[in-house]
Parts: sequence; structure tokens; C-alpha cells
Amino acid sequence: MFTRAIVRPPAANFAHGLTAAELGAPDLQLALRQHASYCATLDACGLALITLPADPDFPDATFVEDTAIVSDDFAVLTRPGAPARAGEVARIEPALANCFERIHAIAAPGTLDGGDVCQTGSHFFIGLSERTNAAGARQLADLLTREGCTSTIVDIRAVPGILHLKSGITSLGDNRIVAIDALVEHEALAGYEVIRIARGEDYAANLLRLNDRVVIAAGFPRLHERLHVLGYDIVALDMSEFRKMDGALTCLSLRF
Repeated sequence: MFTRAIVRPPAANFAHGLTAAELGAPDLQLALRQHASYCATLDACGLALITLPADPDFPDATFVEDTAIVSDDFAVLTRPGAPARAGEVARIEPALANCFERIHAIAAPGTLDGGDVCQTGSHFFIGLSERTNAAGARQLADLLTREGCTSTIVDIRAVPGILHLKSGITSLGDNRIVAIDALVEHEALAGYEVIRIARGEDYAANLLRLNDRVVIAAGFPRLHERLHVLGYDIVALDMSEFRKMDGALTCLSLRF
């Protein structure tokens, strides 16, 4: 059960952030409304929000997930693979210090983005990507072992079209994983019930299980129907402006 979440609204220069999406510039006012709807959904799912101020020094700072890994009892400060985002970690640390007694950190030469880490229970999948290197993945795996958790490293560097591991897989709980075609048969997912994302709906693979509800991006009817048949209470949110900046649902919060 999640009880809290850290969020940060997009700043006025949100459109200056990093993106390879080629979907055009985001509409800031629409992005702010979408972020407000996202926060209202977290609240409705029972999460108390810790809302940080918009940070114009870092246009990507609304994507707080990349700056830390959080679990029930500990947090790990990441070391983002994009140099332009490195300063975001120091900006998130005070909020984490108010919530966690044990805080670890990834050190050079390791790089690690939070979007490359998918937690399911006490097990963590760690993605090797353009942003997370082998040294960072190994450091996190070692930290998780010390915390009594297990992990598996999943190399996604040859998987086209995804920036982070959680662009391709996310956890539904209930021993279920949602996955795109390129990862649905990956050996790391053996032992899980894998829900295949339909072709053309890859963006929808990034979803959020928030206590008794599942939050998905709006506009993906086949996934919506599949989850409905499985009995989930579904909330669909418009994520158009964050998609333009390579962002998705999990990116916008740190949940614990």
C-alpha cells in the first residue's frame, strides 16, 4: 500500500527539456492541468502528496522518478545518465531526508535513472540503457542485497523505441507484469504472468498500480479492456504533453 508521493509540477521552461519524441513542443498550460489531474488521482488513491516547487533550473525536474529509488524503508539517490539532469538529485534529497532514515547513493562512474528500475514486491528489475550503465546497475544491485532485496539486470540497449526499462515493463502487482512485445518473453520475466501490450499501444506499458486502482494513459482501448476483464478499477489520464517530453505516468512521482 502506498501512503505518500513526492511530486513537482513542470516549470515555465518545461519545453526546453530533453526529448527524442518528435511530437512537437508541449503546451505548458495543458501540461499543468494534466499534472493537476495526476496529483488529484494520487490523492484519490489515498496518497498524501509532498509537492515540491517547480524548478526552472532543470526543465526535466517534473520527472522526479529519475532522481531516486524509494522503497518501504530506504531510498537510493540516483546519478542520472544525462549530464543536464545531474543537479536534480541534490534538489530532491531534502525531501527524501524528511521521509527516510536510510538513504544510499549511486557514485561515479555509475549512472542510474529511476525510470530504469521496476519494483515488484521485494524484487527489482534494473535496466541497462542509454542512461543507466553497468556500474550503476551493479551498485544498485549490491545496495538492494544489503537491504534484503533481490534484483535482476535487464539489458534494453538493443530494444528500439524505449528510453527506460519502465517504458517497456511495469508491475501490476498480483505477480503480473505488463510488457511490450520486445520484452514479453524475456527470461527475466519467467515466473510472472505477463500481460502483453497490443501493437500500437506501447506507450501504455508505463502504468501505475496505486493501491486498489490502476492508472493508465488515456487513448489505449485494448489495454483498458484487458485490465477491465481482469477486474481492475481503472483510471485513464491524458498524458499527451508529458509524452512529448519522453515522460509517462511513473515518471511524475516517487511513491512509497
